[in-house]
Amino acid sequence: MAATPVPLVDSFGRTHRDLRISVTDRCNFRCTYCMPEAGLTWVARDDVLTFEEIERVARVCVEGFGFDSIRLTGGEPTVRAHLRVLVAKLAALGVDLAMTTNGSGLRAQARGLREAGLDRLNISLDSLRAQRFAALTRRDELDVVLDGIDAALEAGFDPVKLNVVCMQGVNDDEVVDFATFGRERGVEVRFIEFMPLDADHSWSAVQVVPGERIIAAIAAAYPLRPLARGSDPAEIFEYLDGGGRVGAIASVTAPFCARCDRVRLTAEGKLRNCLFSVEETDLRSVLRGGGGDDELSAAISSCVATKGPGHQIGSVTFVQPPRTMSQIGG
Repeated sequence: MAATPVPLVDSFGRTHRDLRISVTDRCNFRCTYCMPEAGLTWVARDDVLTFEEIERVARVCVEGFGFDSIRLTGGEPTVRAHLRVLVAKLAALGVDLAMTTNGSGLRAQARGLREAGLDRLNISLDSLRAQRFAALTRRDELDVVLDGIDAALEAGFDPVKLNVVCMQGVNDDEVVDFATFGRERGVEVRFIEFMPLDADHSWSAVQVVPGERIIAAIAAAYPLRPLARGSDPAEIFEYLDGGGRVGAIASVTAPFCARCDRVRLTAEGKLRNCLFSVEETDLRSVLRGGGGDDELSAAISSCVATKGPGHQIGSVTFVQPPRTMSQIGG
């Protein structure tokens, strides 16, 4: 009989149940707030964790610590070859399995990923205007992404969520347009405050559109009521007319650090206890150095034990991580 999982609790009493796994640092888009037009220095392929290594870390988290949620991220996860194989391995662990994607590969892969056991999809999309989308991503592929959303719905993913990074003077004039799009397409839109994870470290607080302002703009067009909130980073609202749901993730103006229940595994096997951490725990050295599951568990526990109370964005003590979001995994 398998041993009973021991909850992974940090020094602030937060129980960790959510594992974010970056399967690659590579991406086929070049979003202006994420990476330079020429891309970044990619992790060498031999240094990227294999599917078997990823599965082993995930199994220890699920069976040893009781994790009940796994999310695949990138870079762009659909550029990793044979992703369906990894999905099947992780689905066998019996937890909620989701993926965040830019949507460009979904027409080709959505059905196969669904059949392999992927439960949910979050699709990143920051503009519904073709010219603006091309300027933001440096790729003229809005139609491809919109078709990917349709492919996700056709494959039976429910719900399909859209992640919109809202930036002052960039796309904040599309808030109600996105709400309308979500209502019409049957997808749940989640607006995310712009965070200091940009490649050139030019982020400024003046670029942040507060989640409270975003929701107020939507409510003026479509009346809303708030829903109960658990550990979800998003504050979720329901349209009074039954038109679905919409949410805001106020990571900067109303951080949810006190409820954070996640850890992140980078593509090359570094475990991070906070999105904004400047320190990492090397799990790849354990995996490839002959370490057993007990050593792997000890490394994971040690990482979570050092987790701080929160990110402190806006304070004089905040230090922006040297990695961008694409290198960390969202």
